[in-house]
Amino acid sequence: MVRRIPWRVPAGVALAAIGLLLGFLWFRDSSFAAVEQIVVTGSGSSEGEQVVAALEAAGAGMSTLHVDEGALRDAVDPFASVAGLRVRPDFPHTLRIEVLEHRPVAIVETNGIEVPATGGGLLLEGVRADDVPLIRATKPPLEGRVQDGRALAALRVAAAAPPELEARSERLFFGQGGIRLDLAGGPDLVFGDAGGAAERWKAAARVLADDSSAGATYLDLRVAGLVAAGGVGPLDPEPEPTPAPETAPTAAVPFEPSTAG
Repeated sequence: MVRRIPWRVPAGVALAAIGLLLGFLWFRDSSFAAVEQIVVTGSGSSEGEQVVAALEAAGAGMSTLHVDEGALRDAVDPFASVAGLRVRPDFPHTLRIEVLEHRPVAIVETNGIEVPATGGGLLLEGVRADDVPLIRATKPPLEGRVQDGRALAALRVAAAAPPELEARSERLFFGQGGIRLDLAGGPDLVFGDAGGAAERWKAAARVLADDSSAGATYLDLRVAGLVAAGGVGPLDPEPEPTPAPETAPTAAVPFEPSTAG
C-alpha cells in the first residue's frame, strides 16, 4: 500500500522556499549589503578622474549582493579610453572595479586633426597622449578607426616600443628603407616594415646602449640578427620611399635576438 504524503508537507516546503526567496531579496538590497565604498583601479588615462566619478555615481545605491554591471558599463561608455571593466563585489560594503584601458601608442594626424590611437588603429577621441610619436595618415578614418594602411603599419611598430624608447619617439613615417622613426637625441631607426617590430626595438636598444652607434644618423634594423649603423649629414624631413637606405652602412653590429617569451 502506497502512503500518500499529506498535502500540507509540499505546501509547507513551497511556502518555506518562497519565504527564503523573499527574505534573500530583501536582504540583498538592504543596508546590511549596501555599497559604502567603491574602489576603482586601472584608470590612468587623461580621462581617469571622470571615469572614476562616473563609476562612483553609478555604483551608489547598489548592494554587494546585487551589482548592476550593465549600469556600470553604460556609465563609462562615453569614455574612449575604457576598454572594459572587471567588477568584484566584496561583501558586505565594498565594490571593487578594475578599469581596462585602451593604450594610446601614437598620435595620428589626418588633414591637420590629431587624435591618439591604439596599436590596432582605434582612435581615442578626448584622450590626451604624452610622449608618443606622431604618424601622418593620408586616408581619412572611418567609424573611429584608422583606415590608412601605412599608418596602421606604423601604429604596430609604435605599439611594440619599449617604454624607454617610446618616450624618445618623435615621428614615425615612410621614407627611405620603409618605416622610419625620428628618435630624440639619437639616430633614425629604419624598421622597413612592421614585422618582428618588438625584436627590432630590442636590437635598437642594445646598440644604442653601446658606443658603437655614436655618430650614426640611422640604425638599419631590417635584417634579422644584424643592426647596421651608418649615414652622415642631416636627413630629409619627408624623403620619398625607396627600397634602399640613403647611404651605405658604415658599421654593422650583430646582436642575439631575444628568445624570451
